[in-house]
Amino acid sequence: MSKTDAFAETGKTAVMQNIQGTMQFLLQYPPFDQMESSHLAYLVEHCRLRFYAAGDSIVKPADGRVEHLHIIKQGHVLGQRPSLSGNGIDTTMEVAPGECFPVAAMVGERPTRTDYIAAEDTFCLLLERQAFARLLTSSDPFRDFALRGVSSLLDLVNQQVQLKAAETLGAQYSLDTRLAELAARRPIACTAGTSLREAVRLMNEHHVGSLVMVDAAEYPIGIFTLRDLRRVIAEGSGDLAQPLDELMTPDPARLPPSATAFDAALTMTRQHIAHICVVENERLVGVVSERDLFSLQRVDLVHLARTISSAGSVAVLAALRGEIAHLIDNMLAHGASPAQLTRIITQLNDHTVSRVIELMLEKHGDPGVPFTWLAFGSEGRREQTLHTDQDNGIFFEADSPAEAEAIRQRLLPLARAINQALDQCGFSLCKGNIMAGNPELCLSRQEWLRRFAGIIQSPNGENLLRSTIFFDLRPVWGPTQGCRELFDSLLEMIAENSLFQRMMATNAMQHRPPIGRFLRDFVVASHGAEKDTLDLKVEGLTPFVDGARILALANGIHDSNTLERFRQLAAKGVIEAKDAASYEEAYHFIQLMRMQHHQRQQREGHALGNRLDPDTLNSLDQRILRESFRQAQRLQSRLGMRYQL
Repeated sequence: MSKTDAFAETGKTAVMQNIQGTMQFLLQYPPFDQMESSHLAYLVEHCRLRFYAAGDSIVKPADGRVEHLHIIKQGHVLGQRPSLSGNGIDTTMEVAPGECFPVAAMVGERPTRTDYIAAEDTFCLLLERQAFARLLTSSDPFRDFALRGVSSLLDLVNQQVQLKAAETLGAQYSLDTRLAELAARRPIACTAGTSLREAVRLMNEHHVGSLVMVDAAEYPIGIFTLRDLRRVIAEGSGDLAQPLDELMTPDPARLPPSATAFDAALTMTRQHIAHICVVENERLVGVVSERDLFSLQRVDLVHLARTISSAGSVAVLAALRGEIAHLIDNMLAHGASPAQLTRIITQLNDHTVSRVIELMLEKHGDPGVPFTWLAFGSEGRREQTLHTDQDNGIFFEADSPAEAEAIRQRLLPLARAINQALDQCGFSLCKGNIMAGNPELCLSRQEWLRRFAGIIQSPNGENLLRSTIFFDLRPVWGPTQGCRELFDSLLEMIAENSLFQRMMATNAMQHRPPIGRFLRDFVVASHGAEKDTLDLKVEGLTPFVDGARILALANGIHDSNTLERFRQLAAKGVIEAKDAASYEEAYHFIQLMRMQHHQRQQREGHALGNRLDPDTLNSLDQRILRESFRQAQRLQSRLGMRYQL
C-alpha cells in the first residue's frame, strides 16, 4: 500500500469510528441540516478525514478535474486568485467550518479556478466524486445548494424571517400569489350604451362591487364601482336612464395575470383605487378588488395609504407613522422581500410627503407658482427604511435670474413649513441642511443646471459628496416633465466628462466592506460606543449604491433605484447578468439584516441606527453576510479595473 493510500485509509477509519459525531457536527450547518438522515449518513460514510498544515495548497487549478468535495471540520481555508489588476494575488474568499469547496467545479466536473490554501492547521472531510454525484440525484436540499450556492442559503434565511414574523400574525399567504389565482371568476362586464339602471341591476345580481365596460374586442375602456354609484347619488348628477359611459371612470388600471398580489396592492396604493382589471392579450380576463386582497391580508397597505392621503392634520399623519412598523411585520410574515418592503415604505412616505404639502398649502396659502418637490438620496432611490431623514429640494421654472429670486422668496416660507411638518411626522431634519427650505436647494431649472455643471466640472471632495446625494433624484409632488428634462441634461454632462466619471468611481471605492485582508473576521470598531460593531448602511449598502450610481450615470440610465440600475446595466451589457444577480442578492440580504435590526430596536424602544454587532447573528446569517460583503468587494474591484484606479 502506498503512503498516499495509507493516509486515505486512516482518514476513512477516523470518520467511520465517529459517524454519529460527524453527523451531529454537520447538522449545525446548511444544507446538511435540511437533508434526510439517510442521505446525510450516506454522505458521512463516503467521506474521509484529511489534515492540512497551515500554508498547504489543498486544491488548485493545476490539479486538473476536482475529485473531492471538501467540507471543513476544523480550521480555515483561503481562496486566492490572480488580481484583476494583474498585480499580485487577491484573497477572494474564506471558507470556515461547516462550509464546502470547490462546489461549482465539482458540479461542472472541471478544474477549480481558485487556489485553496489552508490558513491554519485544518481538517477537511473529503467526499468522493461518485458519492457526490449520487447525492445530487437523491437529496433535494443538497442538489439545490450545489447548483445555487449562497442563493439557496438566502432562501433559508428568508423562510426563517417569514416564519418568525408569522408567529404573531398567523396568516401564511404569499405576496407572490398571481392575479390569475385571485381573479379566477369570470369578470362582469358591459358594453357602451348600458344604462345606470342596468349597471346597478348587474352589480346586485352578481354580488360584485364593480362593472367593467369593454369594447368589441373585450378590452376594458372604463369601470364603474360602488364608490362611483355613491358619488352619483350624493351629487344627484345622474338618473337611472343615463348611459354609464358618462358616469364611469375611463381607462381603468390594468395588470397582467402574471402580476402578483404585491403588484396589485402597490398599484392600488399609488393610484388610490380599489379595483384593477386583469388583462391578457388585450382582453379582460378578470378583476381584482380590495376585497380579494383582504383574503390575503394585504388590504391594510391600501387602507393605510388612503388614510394617510386623506389625513386632516399633521398630528394625524404623525400618529399614522407608527402603523408602518406593524405593516412591515405583516409584510415580512407574508414573504415580502427587502426590495418590496423598501418600495412599500417609500410609497407610504411619498403619500405622507404629498399630504403634508397639501396641508401646508391649505394653511399658508398657495404661492401662485407651479413647483416640483424633489427627493434626493435614499428617498430619491426609492430605498427608504424606517430610519430616515430629509433630503429634498424644489424645482421651478423662471425666465430670468430676477424672476427666479422673486419666486424663491415666495416658496421658501412654505418649504420651511413643510420641512418642519415632516420633522413632526418622523422625517428628521437633515443635519447637513439638504432641505427645500434652504435657498440653495430651492432653484429654477437654469439654477439647478448651473449647480450640477459646477459639481461635474470641479469634482473635489465636497462636490463628489454632493453628487452622491443630488444625482439620485426624482419628483415626489408636482409637475414631473421638467425634472425629467433636467435629468436628461445631467446625463449628457456626465457622458461628456470622463474625469468626473473617474473621480466618482474613486469616491465609490472609499467605503470598503468590513471584512479583513484574509476575510476571516468582520472588521468592527475597536473603541468607544461603537466598539465591536459595523455599519450595515455605510459599509454594507453604500458600496453597492455608489457603484451602481457611477455605472448608471455614465451609461445614460435614468432610473435611480440601485437594483433597477444593476438590471439595466446588465441589459446594456455593461456588467454580466450573473454579476448583476449576485450584487442584487447581496444587497437584498444586507438590507434585510438592516430592516430586522431596525425592527428589534423599535420593539425595544431604542433609537434606530445602522450599527450591528455581527456576533449577535447566527452562523448562517454571519456566513451569508460575509459573502454579501465579498460581492461588494468584487464590484469595487471591477470599478477599479474599468477606470484604471
